[in-house]
Amino acid sequence: MDSTVEIQGRHLKLSNLEKVLYPATGFSKQQVIDYYVRIAPAIIPHLAGRALTRKRYPNGVDAEFFYEKNAPQHRPDWVKTAPIWSEGNRRMVHYILANDLPTLVWLANLAAIELHPSLALARDITCPTMMVFDLDPGAPANIVQCCQVGLWLREIFEHFGLQSFPKTSGSKGLQIYVPLNTPTKFEFTKTFAHALAQLLEHDHPDMVVSDMKKKVRTGKVFVDWSQNDEHKTTVAVYSLRARARPTASTPVAWTEVERALMKKDANLLIFEASQVVKRFEKMGDLFHPVLELKQRLPDLKKLAEAVANEPITLAAQAEEGPKPVRRRVLREAVTKAAKPPHSRKARRKV
Repeated sequence: MDSTVEIQGRHLKLSNLEKVLYPATGFSKQQVIDYYVRIAPAIIPHLAGRALTRKRYPNGVDAEFFYEKNAPQHRPDWVKTAPIWSEGNRRMVHYILANDLPTLVWLANLAAIELHPSLALARDITCPTMMVFDLDPGAPANIVQCCQVGLWLREIFEHFGLQSFPKTSGSKGLQIYVPLNTPTKFEFTKTFAHALAQLLEHDHPDMVVSDMKKKVRTGKVFVDWSQNDEHKTTVAVYSLRARARPTASTPVAWTEVERALMKKDANLLIFEASQVVKRFEKMGDLFHPVLELKQRLPDLKKLAEAVANEPITLAAQAEEGPKPVRRRVLREAVTKAAKPPHSRKARRKV
């Protein structure tokens, strides 16, 4: 079944609307498009102006997929793009900018189920507007353990007067965003995130790991600091995920994170498409402050001195009780995280 529609003055031909993209639930391409139309007022502000990597599933979430960075040649002439130089490919990559509803619907019709924007605006790709921690649980750990780690992170940020905002990944974990919207560089946010990940690992070795090797993650939460990179992307808030059911990356309140931890119930933080739309209609965009809130990270050199004078108490929800952040550990983490690679020349890739 095909259909031609007009959206905000743009004409689009929608194809294979009856095709099932989520076999376990019968969720069709038409329902994927409908979801993105309904959630558009929430998601478009978080996509607009950002280089967008698409994860496409033309034959559904159980079939082969591919990542797409460059805009396809057959795109409508009204789809805006941003040229960004790829050092790895030695050429310009023309990323799509999902600035409006017609573009979003066009992408959904291409079965671009997952949307992964840059942490920076395309006009200044080296300046992230936010810092992110992707909390990834290694089985048998789940999002409940991620809640505990997320609350520890919140406690650290609050000590420095910084606000943070949680969202589910829509998959297994939890993601914590710190809005910046002030001049900075990925080198700084990545170093800062790495230092905090190592610090949490030191204080909670039974629960936290900062090493990217999958073999060390069993039963622990991997605090992925590496997403803070010019050439990496994180799934967009409100984006659908290619899971068995049509779950989406959903902003949540810290009180919901605390409740899931207290009840030890991972299901409290799993939201499918229809639930996400209802939450937005009732609660508004819980992630809106990430777009506008202006914050600055503390200087790394001053960070160790600050905690020496006033130790940070990590979240008291920990069963073993609060633990202080130690100046020596923080200094070692900062030094190690900031140490440039010596075995090879760093290479920039898109």
